[in-house]
Amino acid sequence: MKKQIQMVDLIGQYTQIKEEVRLEFDRVLDSASFINGPVVKEFQADLESYLQVKHVIPCANGTDALQVAMMVNDFPEGAEVLVPSYTYVATVEVIALLGFKPVFVEVYPDSFNIDIEDLESKITSKSVAIVPVHLYGQCVDMERLMSVARKNGLKVIEDTAQAIGANYIFSDGKRAKAGTIGDVGTTSFFPSKNLGCYGDGGAIMTNNDELATKMRMVVNHGQSKRYYHDSIGVNSRLDSLQAAVLKVKLKYLDGYNESRQKVAEMYDKAFSETDLIIPPFRSNFSTHVFHQYTVKLADSVDRDGLNTFLAERKVPSMIYYPVPNHLQKAYSYYGYNEGDFPLTEDLCSRVISFPIHTEMQPETQEYIVRNVLEFVSK
Repeated sequence: MKKQIQMVDLIGQYTQIKEEVRLEFDRVLDSASFINGPVVKEFQADLESYLQVKHVIPCANGTDALQVAMMVNDFPEGAEVLVPSYTYVATVEVIALLGFKPVFVEVYPDSFNIDIEDLESKITSKSVAIVPVHLYGQCVDMERLMSVARKNGLKVIEDTAQAIGANYIFSDGKRAKAGTIGDVGTTSFFPSKNLGCYGDGGAIMTNNDELATKMRMVVNHGQSKRYYHDSIGVNSRLDSLQAAVLKVKLKYLDGYNESRQKVAEMYDKAFSETDLIIPPFRSNFSTHVFHQYTVKLADSVDRDGLNTFLAERKVPSMIYYPVPNHLQKAYSYYGYNEGDFPLTEDLCSRVISFPIHTEMQPETQEYIVRNVLEFVSK
């Protein structure tokens, strides 16, 4: 391949929208409103409309979004928060940082999302919240999860960093966007996300007026008005230049997600030729926006060997995630051991992600597929 293959082609995407982005940048630069400027409020309103949610609170990054969402609920120190072990560390990190206890939960081996039966078995008198992670771009079964949460008086904080734009489909046919079903939703605008800015950024979503008021204060040093601090807060604001990028890209989000879905369908068709690769499962209650195209390899396939082989052929690949959180050194304090979550541990040993993005060209994807199939067919 003459053109270098990327896991995510941000340059190719930028070339399609750069004139719009530069116009928005000029607006910000000409106004010198770099923090909480008009474009931040415009993007906030646009995202509220897109998600059909009452309140969006922009913030500095997705990790802060999770942290602020937990801070405003006034959980007692030592309270237990249920969270899948199979997720990026940020989801767990904020629980521990705030003095709460992460209680790890198994995931389903097909969708990679939180196992609701195992979740229910882990609820104790100290449980206060659940953090469902819509992993790789597909929703957790939120109707079932919300039923469990309400029955047990638990808050639900959705981690939507990988599934912005995905639709959850209720049993009565109604739809809602990922991140708008629980008490609070959170997302990240890290550059590689389906809706990504050109630096760090994040947002919190809720239909709860009281929580929204608290979160708006917390992200701005706990201020109700300037120099009047009603609560302990943090400094977590989305800067205007990042909001300008997001304002442009939000208009194209559904198109971006459709492009990813087409790439995923092409991979699915190609990998159906072998039983050594299991393509991503699609739930009937969720659309899939494919933040990652993650497959499971058969036990007989040498994943490290495949990684090396692809790298030699200039094809990038990634492992999301090689070590589950319950076995990370940072969380050994909680006393989990190897074998506690066999399905999660099995996934960590077998998954691999291939390039997927909005600018994927058929010849590039054919080259990727050809090399993957050449290795697994040996």
